[in-house]
Amino acid sequence: MAIQVKYFASLRDRLGKREDRLPARDGLTVAGVWAELWPDRPLPPNILSAVNLEYTDPGHSVRDGDEVAFFPPVTGG
Repeated sequence: MAIQVKYFASLRDRLGKREDRLPARDGLTVAGVWAELWPDRPLPPNILSAVNLEYTDPGHSVRDGDEVAFFPPVTGG
């Protein structure tokens, strides 16, 4: 299987895509997912992440079948 990666809002626009798939491997973290998919772009410090619809930090472990989402801070009013 694989890890499904989704990008939202302005981040999706900047990257030019909605999603990616990445082969799962042991020891992978949220930050590692970003680094493998975007090796020339450091993870922006203000980007939020979620694994399986739960907010998490970049050091969170990712496993086969997980969904990782990256998105800018949410604002509203």
